[in-house]
Amino acid sequence: MNLAEAIIKATVRAGTPLLFATLGSIIVERSGVMNLGLEGYMLLGAVGGFATAYVTGNLLLALLVAALMGAILASIHAFLSITLKVNQVVSGLAIAMLGTGLSGVWGRNYIGQVAEQFKPIALPFLSEIPIIGDPFFNQDIMVYMSYLLVPLIWFFLFRTKWGMATRAVGEAPSAADSKGINVFKVRYISTIVGSSITALGGAYLSLAYTSMWVENMTAGRGWIAIALVIFATWHPTKALLGAYLFGGVMALQLRLQSLGVEVSSQLLMMLPYLVTLVVIVLFNSNERLRRKMGIPTKIGIPYSREEKD
Repeated sequence: MNLAEAIIKATVRAGTPLLFATLGSIIVERSGVMNLGLEGYMLLGAVGGFATAYVTGNLLLALLVAALMGAILASIHAFLSITLKVNQVVSGLAIAMLGTGLSGVWGRNYIGQVAEQFKPIALPFLSEIPIIGDPFFNQDIMVYMSYLLVPLIWFFLFRTKWGMATRAVGEAPSAADSKGINVFKVRYISTIVGSSITALGGAYLSLAYTSMWVENMTAGRGWIAIALVIFATWHPTKALLGAYLFGGVMALQLRLQSLGVEVSSQLLMMLPYLVTLVVIVLFNSNERLRRKMGIPTKIGIPYSREEKD
């Protein structure tokens, strides 16, 4: 494998947990629920998946448990933000802290342990394509899952009745309500399903990227994914590009370090977060840009039947 292929392969691996997290959050926020708890979902998914794989050796069961952890945590966020109508920024930050704390307590006994891990599977013919074959088609099953999720979520959001209902309750909930769409039900399901997908991003880190549990192993990837949702303008196909762009920045800083390039390691590690900060600042400081990017109109705004769009 030459240097270019190695960098591309590292980019795909580094971008995959970001892609899971971003795709899941797009579903949540398209329904009008602000989603800032990604770090918590990912960490709980990582430790839940790892603990299950360690105890049972069953990787499929580990993925199911990871998704379940995300669903349970998301149910709390949904209850607080949809039913109780609390401030969704506060609720999201609380979920992030809760997931981080629970993962630290749960994972304490697993630090340094090794569990079953997803192994790369080379796809016939595709993996033999020059330059891109090995980086994209000699990966583990979770990477292939992330590839499939992009068109599936696009199709769901833009070509299905339920997807259109999801977008409707994020744009004009009272109008959707008048058409017989249960706004609360759609937002609950979107929050739970989307956050389960996000939790799989955490599971990827402990079941494929590595084969062990490390406390706070997401290392801020959940916060990067929040910026990626904005970067992708809440669109699944753009999320793929954004995740690999940010993954490429991560892969590049690791590659430069391994090559002994005379650059501060702290500066290189800061690059992904610097890019995230720039995206968030540009988005929040430019109202025209926000409108052009197509932010869901009612995101972060609790719905009540007395509301007028």
